[in-house]
Amino acid sequence: MTLKIGIHAGQQDCKYEDLQRLWAMAEDAGVYWISLWDHFYDNPSLEGKGDCFEAVSMLSALASSTSKVRVGCLVFSTTYRNPAILAKIAATIDHISDGRLELGLGAGWFELEHLAYGIPFPPIGIRLDMLEEAVKIIKSMLTKDSTTFHGKHFSIENAFCNPKPIQNPPRIWIGGTGEKRTLGLVARHADGWNATYISPEDYNKKLKILERWCEFHGRNPAEITRTVNVGFYLGTDETKANNKKRLFHEKWGDKASEVAKGMLFGTPKNAVERIRQYEEAGADGLNIALRSPFDWSAIQVFLEEVLPVFHQG
Repeated sequence: MTLKIGIHAGQQDCKYEDLQRLWAMAEDAGVYWISLWDHFYDNPSLEGKGDCFEAVSMLSALASSTSKVRVGCLVFSTTYRNPAILAKIAATIDHISDGRLELGLGAGWFELEHLAYGIPFPPIGIRLDMLEEAVKIIKSMLTKDSTTFHGKHFSIENAFCNPKPIQNPPRIWIGGTGEKRTLGLVARHADGWNATYISPEDYNKKLKILERWCEFHGRNPAEITRTVNVGFYLGTDETKANNKKRLFHEKWGDKASEVAKGMLFGTPKNAVERIRQYEEAGADGLNIALRSPFDWSAIQVFLEEVLPVFHQG
């Protein structure tokens, strides 16, 4: 099995021209897909004072700026994205991209941006209920002539979504690692599952739980593509690698110990070894999570020396 390598580029603290350059580099190198995130504030947060481009607008730009690579968002938050409108957005972007959209959905987690923008941030159980209703609505609107749905959180009446997407339909991803609810939702509804900033060992544990959920719901786990996002603090040599590790601790502060197991540290050789561990843990794909300021030389070395090891076909 070939491990698919993607780029997950948080569109924060950078210029649009930087993102265009990154997308072009990634597509030319042959990455499997490029994804964005759905936030209004940067993360780690400067309490909203940092720059952060909006996701739908930027995903449209990504779709129109590329021609081969898969494109998507990991993940759209169903707390502030009405699912009927999001279905319409997905169909439109699938046409802009000529059928290259991957549609990621999640329950939302960043309370600060919700409160600042006047968007309710209910407890996690309610947010997961909203996510499940949203998935049902979106799937129906992308495939059926019209959709009527009356749930606890969302309600639509005889809603049309035309034109339908080019794909029939785009694959739906669910992000998250919650064992009691999220992985169960993945088993029931998703075509793909993505986890973020966890070690290969923890990823394998979550995967086994997902497989048990699949067995419970009568789903073949092989039908679900499994990926993981890992942070990118790679150096082109040992000295630069050590500098990158110091930068990581400065950037993440109190959160550093929490996410360090899900980061790529060291040199390209170290990166290959670490990525192989995720492959052995059961991942079908791995996304390099990049944040500005982009280290162009390190990114280029990764694309030239690490990516070919996990050939993109």
